[in-house]
Amino acid sequence: MSFIRLEQVEKSFGKTRVLRGLNFSIEQKELVAIRGASGSGKSTLLYLLGGLDQPSSGKVIIDNKNLSSLNDESLANFRNETVGFVFQFHFLLPSMTCRDNILLPARIGRKDLKKVEEDISKLADILGVTHCFNKYPFEISGGEQQRINIIRALSLRPKILLCDEPTGNLDSKNSEKVATLLKNLSAEFGATLLVVTHDDKVASFFPRKIVIEDGQIIG
Repeated sequence: MSFIRLEQVEKSFGKTRVLRGLNFSIEQKELVAIRGASGSGKSTLLYLLGGLDQPSSGKVIIDNKNLSSLNDESLANFRNETVGFVFQFHFLLPSMTCRDNILLPARIGRKDLKKVEEDISKLADILGVTHCFNKYPFEISGGEQQRINIIRALSLRPKILLCDEPTGNLDSKNSEKVATLLKNLSAEFGATLLVVTHDDKVASFFPRKIVIEDGQIIG
């Protein structure tokens, strides 16, 4: 049984059909790039996979859970325990230090903070942002903010890491570095990695590619 399965998934906003009968599966620990032009539906797909939104019809099944059948509380638990998100914009809370931003999901989920702090310290060493922990987001660079964002996403060792245009604000050299970093860290943490991108060069770093056009998979 595949780790992720979509069965006839449709998503509409009003009269606008964004996703049109998607069917595909992804195995655990796969590294996948989701490509498509702006407005193709790729970000909408990512939100469905992360339990941030529900399909209009069809099934999104992850780790044998049908997300469409979960109530709000169960979906919140699923997101906290199973999914890590990396967005193009970091969404770090400006009133909290970077360390507290990273630890926020662990506190919400009532996790063992000592174990989480061990993990995030190792990640900070790898990513070169240990010096940022006691600073506020506005005190560090955009690249450092994105690396803090990646640490937060990996802090609870998620089964799935979902990245929505994580290199959208970066030049080509740094885009390649981030793509390589996400691949390596996902492999180390045993996470299934899905990266939404419109950048062909970033997509080339991933062994599997799903191409979406007008809400349908074309490759």
